Amino acid sequence: MMKILDFDGLAPEEFLNRDIRAEEDVSAAVDGILADVRSRGDAALREYTRRFDGAELRDLQVTAAEFDAAREAVDPCFLETLREAAENIRRFHERQKHNDFFLTRGSGVVMGQRWTPIERVGICVPRSPEAFPSTILMNAIPAQIAGVQDIVIVTPPRKDGTVSPEALMAAELAEVTDVFKAGGAQAVAALAYGTETVPRVDKIVGPGGVFVATAKRKVFGLVDIDMIAGPSEILVLADGKTDPKWAAADLLSQAEHDVLASAVLVTDSRALAEAVRAEVEVQLEALPRRDIARRSIEDNGKIIVADSLDKAVEAVNRIAPEHLELCVDDPFALLPRIKNAGSIFLGRSTPEALGDYFAGPNHTLPTSGTARFSSPLGVDDFMKRSSFLYYDRAALSGCAERIADFARREGLEGHARSALSRREG
Repeated sequence: MMKILDFDGLAPEEFLNRDIRAEEDVSAAVDGILADVRSRGDAALREYTRRFDGAELRDLQVTAAEFDAAREAVDPCFLETLREAAENIRRFHERQKHNDFFLTRGSGVVMGQRWTPIERVGICVPRSPEAFPSTILMNAIPAQIAGVQDIVIVTPPRKDGTVSPEALMAAELAEVTDVFKAGGAQAVAALAYGTETVPRVDKIVGPGGVFVATAKRKVFGLVDIDMIAGPSEILVLADGKTDPKWAAADLLSQAEHDVLASAVLVTDSRALAEAVRAEVEVQLEALPRRDIARRSIEDNGKIIVADSLDKAVEAVNRIAPEHLELCVDDPFALLPRIKNAGSIFLGRSTPEALGDYFAGPNHTLPTSGTARFSSPLGVDDFMKRSSFLYYDRAALSGCAERIADFARREGLEGHARSALSRREG
């Protein structure tokens, strides 16, 4: 049963348990997997896939014939849903594109900034029990909009060595270059180092469990990564007019992800707090993943009762949740006061699941309180900035002495001579 706590007097560590450090044995196991894949390449990938996924693979790469079979197998109605979701995601992320800029300052001086896409990106797509089509759309479409040349997916195969048709159709809609049958830390290793079949990438994105998160942390620097994702989180801020059935359903939508997931209700109504706690118990019994959800609710779920919506907003900003629902009469009035949240769902008719699958904003979000300083996945994550500048000889001569003086004050005579050398000859 969910705990009910009073906001006043709540210690910082009581707001949310976010100790997601990998145990030493996980870290050591990941070190071994990374080294093995780096050394043995495809052979190591096949061995780990047999051990962890129970699949004997002939081809690590999904073939054109497999894509053809998937196209025939997918329910046409669901394929239309995928198309509409992809269009919604594409429309939203197109607005994130940046323009280059040029600045001139007097005669002979030009400077500016230009954006260029990362060349090759790898996307980790978990399987639970099937590879998530939504993860493919949310990660690949922003990369495609950014202009990434090669977008590759790694995902664990089913025991028969196939990937779900729905996932393959999502990959096709998102214009993915290749799909490879590998998951876990071994897939991260393949993307970071490259194998005979899997190309080395420049950036790795996408969710996963503790082994994937630990592997991404360890290869960061050799390649870029999107984030170290922790367990899923939802915070529902609700006033006393909110239907407790809706609030309970939304809390359980995240609790069913993982026993480590966090579902939190913040409210200014003790009556609602009691009603939601009771409703969670009712709905748990009918949930197919109730064992996972119950562990999540009992270990990490909580209800925080504040004496006002002002205090409720304060709680939100302290927690900095991944998903935030504002179930109040006027959510737009509260929106400017929310400083820390990954994605914000406004009003009582906007459940978090809408953002997971269909609406358009990205569902790859900062977890574990990192919404204090980081953002949802977007087009920017697949691009890089370069600055440029041009001075003609006369423009440089006009400031060379100042540059030289600056350099000498930092003890760098070579810099000073470089700036002054253009005046000679």
